[in-house]
Amino acid sequence: MKETMWLENQTLGTDFILLGLFNQSKHPTLLCSVIFLVYIVALTGNATLILLIYRDLHLHTPMYFFISQLSLMDMMYISVTVPKMLFDQVTGIHAISFPSCGIQMFLYVLLGGAEFFLLAAMSYDRYVAICHPLQYPILMNHQVCMLLATVCWLLGSIDSFMLTFITMTFPFCKSREIQHFFCEVPALMKLSCSDTSLYKTVMYLCCVFMILIPVTVISSSYSLIFITVYRMTSATGRKKAFATCSSHMTVVIFYGAAIYTYMLPTSYHTVDKDMMVSVFYTILTPVLNPLIYSLRNKDVTAALKKVLAIVTLVNIGK
Repeated sequence: MKETMWLENQTLGTDFILLGLFNQSKHPTLLCSVIFLVYIVALTGNATLILLIYRDLHLHTPMYFFISQLSLMDMMYISVTVPKMLFDQVTGIHAISFPSCGIQMFLYVLLGGAEFFLLAAMSYDRYVAICHPLQYPILMNHQVCMLLATVCWLLGSIDSFMLTFITMTFPFCKSREIQHFFCEVPALMKLSCSDTSLYKTVMYLCCVFMILIPVTVISSSYSLIFITVYRMTSATGRKKAFATCSSHMTVVIFYGAAIYTYMLPTSYHTVDKDMMVSVFYTILTPVLNPLIYSLRNKDVTAALKKVLAIVTLVNIGK
């Protein structure tokens, strides 16, 4: 009984302290302002992309459905970490409660895992569109798209529930200071006073499933796409296919950061490296995605011009 109470006190009795990203910077105010600006740009870009896809009938296709799902995930993904980080910097309060830490971890892992599989679904969509265009309306109908999106969210939820539940049940009897700007699993495990070697093995196997399987699907899809595109006689069709696929493949860099964080041995990690990699895939990636899928896409830019034209006419009418 006493041992149980001691473990509960160690785990639940004290808030964690997020040392954050700004204590590593010589100019924390400037860095805080830049990250706030990046956050606003990410929200605005992804929200605009979602609204354009919802509003324009020409964008009601499987490819844009998946892009809207990606934008939704990115908006939620960056909102899980950045507002808390900025609030801590402004108020000087860097504490995060045990339940809040668990919720942040759960949402972060869920959205990251769901995005892994969504990128694979997007590559499969491009494979069917380019390699089997005649069967595309059947193979990628509305029901199939909804099913693939649901599976992505479901797999992310399962992985998140498992990793969060196990991580938060470990006793944390070392320092309560987390060398990070959010409750990431590897950073939190460093605070545990119990043997976590078995759990790290389980986490590694989960990451093999969550990362390498989607990477395999993506690699296979784009390899077959490139073979098909290479055989095309139409230069215009070849150029269009390459443009679409190159945009999609740019986002795959997201996987490299996750492999570094969750699959490389501890000897490869330092606090500074871990923070830099986390900044890339939690803050920068949600900003890059709408730019990748809008600036290089004529359909999206055309839809944006229509909306701006309507807004201009309404303002003139007033």
